[in-house]
Amino acid sequence: MTVAEALAQLQSPDLSQRYYAAWWLGRFRVKEAVPALILALRDESDRTELGGYPLRRNAARALGQIGDPQAIPGLIACLQVADFQLRAAAATALGLLGATAAIPDLVGLLTAAGEPSALGTEALPQPYPAILLALGRLKAQAALPQIQPFLTHALPRVRSAALCALYLLTQDSDYIQQLLHLIGRSETRLQRVLLGDLGETGYLPVAEAMAQAQAEPSFKLMGLHRLLGQWLTTQPQPPDWTAAAPVFALMDRLL
Repeated sequence: MTVAEALAQLQSPDLSQRYYAAWWLGRFRVKEAVPALILALRDESDRTELGGYPLRRNAARALGQIGDPQAIPGLIACLQVADFQLRAAAATALGLLGATAAIPDLVGLLTAAGEPSALGTEALPQPYPAILLALGRLKAQAALPQIQPFLTHALPRVRSAALCALYLLTQDSDYIQQLLHLIGRSETRLQRVLLGDLGETGYLPVAEAMAQAQAEPSFKLMGLHRLLGQWLTTQPQPPDWTAAAPVFALMDRLL
């Protein structure tokens, strides 16, 4: 598929083609697609019986991958849409975009009351993991009091995201140790997800523990890849690659 074809498909009457085009444009980080993807964030035609917006979700994910700040207002608006997965995709995208303007809205979702909608649950009325990780990425120091209570949340997935966010905000390695303990006590299926949170910290000393987890090698590799990517965002250019050499060695061993 060419860029022109993907942009044309994004306007197609075939909803499946539009959904795929949004994914493709994000996958290849096509900057000229940003205006069309921003328009797709407001699409009302592709809606499921349960109230979800598949195209809008993919558009939000794509805009986060492309990284153009023009998308920030539209993504902030998506945080108020009654679609759990769209709110999650928008929160993640805003974190990737460094959208500090979104911090009040993200904190508001952490403390929002009311009935869950569009696939939220009583235990998870809002996409807390995505919100917490976004606040960590955005260095939202003022949100520490709102994040702390999630350390005792009933769901391990939420506790993991809170630990990751708190590490990113404080650089206190005790949160890393708690996260490692949580992963060690989790079943393999949950470890697959939690390894991603550990990678989000960019804390290279955890690489060996990640490689020793029970999850399949593919999930370990994805976690280690994220670990390196996050570490790179904190390094001067060019980075000191010798510090990352053990991580590369672990990844080679897992291949």
